[in-house]
Amino acid sequence: MSQRMSHTGTFRPRQAGALLLALTLGGCGSMAPTLERPAPPVAASFPGVVTAAPDPAAASSVEWQKFFADARLKKLIALALQNNRDLRLALLNIEQARAQFDLRRADQWPTVNAGVSGSRLPTAAGGIASSYSAGVLVTAYEVDLFGRVRSLTDAALAQYLATEEARKAVQISLLAAVANGYFALQGDEELLRVTKQTLLTREDSYRLIKLRFDNGASSQIDLRQAQSLLESARVTLAQATRQRALDENALVLLLGQSLPNELPPGLPITVAAGMPELPIGLPSQVLVRRPDVRQAEQQLIAANASIGAARAAFFPRITLTGSLGGASSELSALFSNGLAWSFAPQLLQPIFDAGRNQANLKLSEVNRDIAVAQYERAIQSAFREVADALAGRATLGEQLRAQQAQLLAEQDRYRLAELRYRNGAASYLDVLDAQRSLFSAQQAQVQTQTQYLQNQVTLYRVLGGGWTDGGAAP
Repeated sequence: MSQRMSHTGTFRPRQAGALLLALTLGGCGSMAPTLERPAPPVAASFPGVVTAAPDPAAASSVEWQKFFADARLKKLIALALQNNRDLRLALLNIEQARAQFDLRRADQWPTVNAGVSGSRLPTAAGGIASSYSAGVLVTAYEVDLFGRVRSLTDAALAQYLATEEARKAVQISLLAAVANGYFALQGDEELLRVTKQTLLTREDSYRLIKLRFDNGASSQIDLRQAQSLLESARVTLAQATRQRALDENALVLLLGQSLPNELPPGLPITVAAGMPELPIGLPSQVLVRRPDVRQAEQQLIAANASIGAARAAFFPRITLTGSLGGASSELSALFSNGLAWSFAPQLLQPIFDAGRNQANLKLSEVNRDIAVAQYERAIQSAFREVADALAGRATLGEQLRAQQAQLLAEQDRYRLAELRYRNGAASYLDVLDAQRSLFSAQQAQVQTQTQYLQNQVTLYRVLGGGWTDGGAAP
């Protein structure tokens, strides 16, 4: 792939003369190449979006406490933010990266220690030579003329900021997962209600057909058809019960604890959830606000800074060691003989390292190119997620309206079929067929309603919504 960062290519010691003089006179600097972020490798607008929102931050700035209207769901989200182990690991990763950054930042300053030492050695004359010293010591402090330490500090800072963005991404994903799990559980509850109601209806139908069959008023085909539908409802009930248990287990894992007994009442899935309509901005504005994209950007910054440290390794490394204190051959006179000091600068210039520094620079540049590709891939993945969610928003609403209209039609059809059967104008097979079609329409309506709500949550997530600095509790 083409380079998007300006750099000098192969970097060898013989190219360093003028730069060495400039850096020596100019003090601490950075040899990292200028960072040029690649343009987003996606379309200029999302599919199906005619006009973009004037405020690209509108969707991501909607707090989850205001986005979700269901009090029960908000309580579950608050519990997940307190107890979820993935989020806890993300917080610990931040602390780890912060400690690593503090270590690198400390390298920019000299380390001063207090030291006391003493020695007693035999002399050639048979006596004992004593030497005592006490004072403050500075050991191997690197004068960062070529920005090696500064570049390592910048890389550690970017990694720290990347973990901050990773934590935000984890929280956003957690919010969406809890909400989708909750709606799935609500859909399971509604499907169980519909299935149990259908089971009661089919049990009544089977008893009626059995009675008519025993009296010779119905055929064995009618009886077996009614029995088949009854057992089919029992199968569906067992499946729905199992699925509800699985969805509850998944929600418990997200919460990090069992479902509490005391929860606010929730809204049924057939009631509008009250989630607001989210405006859509331009991809170039929306996607770069997502924490996962910003995490990839910080990792790119870290990789770019590492090139500066690899370049500086070609130049002399200057270290200073010194001490200031007292020294004496008698312990009692340690602090009465005046001050003693030492100053020992050291300069190390790489001459032959079997290509180690050159290989390290090449590795840093390749890692930077990998970070560029990962940054571009993060943008492309985010674009695809938003496009998919928008496709769902454009079609699921219409599908839900059509599903509801179909359900009303099947309810009317079942009522008419039963009326015709009672008046002798149709066989009971027509009634059983209408029952089967009605149950299928009821199941489809619940599933579409669940998908519709979950897609709204997904759109909120992919637009960067769900992260707030104001705490977890509603």
